[in-house]
Amino acid sequence: MPSAAEQLAANFNFSSFAKAKELRQRIFFTLGALIIARLGTYIPMPGIDPVELARQLNQQQGGLLDVFNVLAGGAVGRMAIFALGIMPYISASIIIQLMTTVFPELERLKKEGEVGRKQINQYTRYGTVALAALQAYGIALGLENWGNVVIDPGWFFRVTTVITLTGGTILLMWIGEQITSRGVGNGISLIIFAGIVARFPQYIAQAFEAGRTGAIGPLLIIGAAVFIVGLVLGIVFMERAQRRLLVQYPKRQVGNKMYGGEASHLPLKINVSGVIPPIFASSILLMPATIAQFNSKNIPDWLQTMVAYISHGQPLYLLLYALMIIFFAFFYTSIIFNPEETAENLKKYGGFIPGIRPGKKTAEYIDYVLTRVTVVGGIYLAIVCLIPEWLIFHYNIPFYLGGTSILIVVSVTMDTVAQIQSHLIAQQYEGLIKKARLRGARR
Repeated sequence: MPSAAEQLAANFNFSSFAKAKELRQRIFFTLGALIIARLGTYIPMPGIDPVELARQLNQQQGGLLDVFNVLAGGAVGRMAIFALGIMPYISASIIIQLMTTVFPELERLKKEGEVGRKQINQYTRYGTVALAALQAYGIALGLENWGNVVIDPGWFFRVTTVITLTGGTILLMWIGEQITSRGVGNGISLIIFAGIVARFPQYIAQAFEAGRTGAIGPLLIIGAAVFIVGLVLGIVFMERAQRRLLVQYPKRQVGNKMYGGEASHLPLKINVSGVIPPIFASSILLMPATIAQFNSKNIPDWLQTMVAYISHGQPLYLLLYALMIIFFAFFYTSIIFNPEETAENLKKYGGFIPGIRPGKKTAEYIDYVLTRVTVVGGIYLAIVCLIPEWLIFHYNIPFYLGGTSILIVVSVTMDTVAQIQSHLIAQQYEGLIKKARLRGARR
């Protein structure tokens, strides 16, 4: 029998949106904030020659800059004030998560609830500023040594670059936090989502232009469109897939009444790590090619050979890409999900998995199931990312970052839609409660 929430979700219509005033305000706020984030990717950084920058970037295609350019919504290609994007914040968040497993003080903060979470968020902001300043200084030095891109090299350019790019990242971080608290969806994810989606028309136009000129056959374009639709459906299925562990709570007597005894589930997602493994794997694999492109005149022979073997579409690149995705899937899952902590929480509240002793045995069983689930999740991520890479290399389909882009777009869309549905359900419940109170008052 469907639950009340499922029944309400089945009866959604446009009139529900018209009545949900708070939801409309949240959606408009989110759209306005994303527009501001997109405008920042078109404001150029001072001291840069745009013509020379475009010429140099045309020679650097296929490297790490393409990955960052996609995640930053094209800001890297224009060297805009948002060129660093939101990646320093994501990197700082991952570093803080790693540190919570190493330093007991941070682990205690993590367990202190809302107060500890706010303190950890503050540390993450400090780490974001430090990482953004460091990366901005590196970009300033790289631009000075990159042809004649910088109009007037020197310390003034470096200082202004650090201030501009660090300020842009801080502004993006603040916009993302505002979207999360006052809008709909996760603000950081939506900023990346908007940057990727904004480039979709360009990719589609490139594909149709290639079909018009004969570089790509019409059947190949249709086949690519069908493949993308199938890939989206597969991602939706796998992202919603869960391995549910049955959790039983014992009955307890309070006075003359019996409480508890209900059964629940501990859901384990197939893909716990999200899109972090493909981003990390591609960044590491493309780093040698990027170094070789920046120093094409002074690179050693061994680096040239390495770049040739791990370039896009090569068998060694595909093999290393798959192995690194699976490795980072296990690595990141071990950071964000702690079986021992989960088992301890179940024991604290009296829950147990039938047939498994509470405590250490429960932690071992959860870890065993999570390992098997992560194997499936890692293979799924590898397949999603490898097939587009192979198609891009062999058929020259202009869709950079391939499966990772689609994975980010689909995952963020699903999370945002789920939040919109939860707001609508809450609004409908409030309407039902008000009607019940009015009927009670009349009686």
